[in-house]
Amino acid sequence: MQLNDFDYQLPEELIAQKPIEPRNSSRLMVLNPRTKSIEHRKFFELENFLRAGDTLIFNDTRVIPARLIGRKSTGARVEIFLLRRIDLETWETLARPGKKLQIGSQVEFSEDLSCEILDRTEFGGRIVKFKFNGVFEEILDRLGETPLPPYIHEKLEDRERYQTVYSRIDGSAAAPTAGLHFTCEQMTEIESRGINLGFLTLHVGLGTFRPVSEERIEDHQMHSEFFTLPESTANLIRETKSRGNRVIAVGTTSIRTLESVAKKFNGEIRAMSGSTDIFIYPGFKFQVADALITNFHLPKSTLLMLISAFAGREFVLEAYRIAVENRYRFFSFGDAMFIEERI
Repeated sequence: MQLNDFDYQLPEELIAQKPIEPRNSSRLMVLNPRTKSIEHRKFFELENFLRAGDTLIFNDTRVIPARLIGRKSTGARVEIFLLRRIDLETWETLARPGKKLQIGSQVEFSEDLSCEILDRTEFGGRIVKFKFNGVFEEILDRLGETPLPPYIHEKLEDRERYQTVYSRIDGSAAAPTAGLHFTCEQMTEIESRGINLGFLTLHVGLGTFRPVSEERIEDHQMHSEFFTLPESTANLIRETKSRGNRVIAVGTTSIRTLESVAKKFNGEIRAMSGSTDIFIYPGFKFQVADALITNFHLPKSTLLMLISAFAGREFVLEAYRIAVENRYRFFSFGDAMFIEERI
């Protein structure tokens, strides 16, 4: 398949710059790929499309203040963007300007924090080793900035607004944005209707920021991301499936984790931790997720390809055309989509 097969026209003014309040007052487009139906609702109406016995699977990762600004010994300004922790002191990062940060370069962020460039990565990043006085997480919380996506140009006043209300495990370079729509009250209401809530962790990394550069999408290589699927969630998914109820993934990170585990164990769901570079595009055979809650994604992105695999490329692109026509808000702080079942 060609990259242009996943393109669409989006007016820039439809890219949401600020989160809406309250969180669940965003719009919700409800899709059924089998009947080709599309409904326009509000996110707080989501529970009306859920059934007792269904299970929602959330990604409880938490975004860290991953953007650090420092100086080389020459005084040149340097940006280090944390992607993945390797050990207590060592991280995989993106660095700007990368060409000027050779192996052995030193960067100072404050009296308490500095780093040395140890190596390059195959994706153009840098492996860095930090030196610090005190607790690294406390220093990072003080010096680091929340790494908003490049298409958001306005400053976020409240850092918690780029976290889900159920975020728990530090480690992500970006938020799992489908979950940003949920409020604590709505999650309590959903549970009261006999719908189960399960949690896994996938730390969002470089793949979120890396565009597809290959014209033939099958040639694209995804970056590896760390995940954990706990025993309690694995049990919940197995029980849900045995009853004939739906497993509903909240976001593309949740669905990538579920399908990675199923792929490893020939369709079974087991508790595990590991890394995944799974790339889901049309033709992929889903084994776990029966329905999906997601946002509206960038043209030519791997996320749009995943949605197209789940609901059908032509139907998804038609839904996106209708969303543009109806002035939906796009991307991280935008509106949501609920795909009731997969093709």
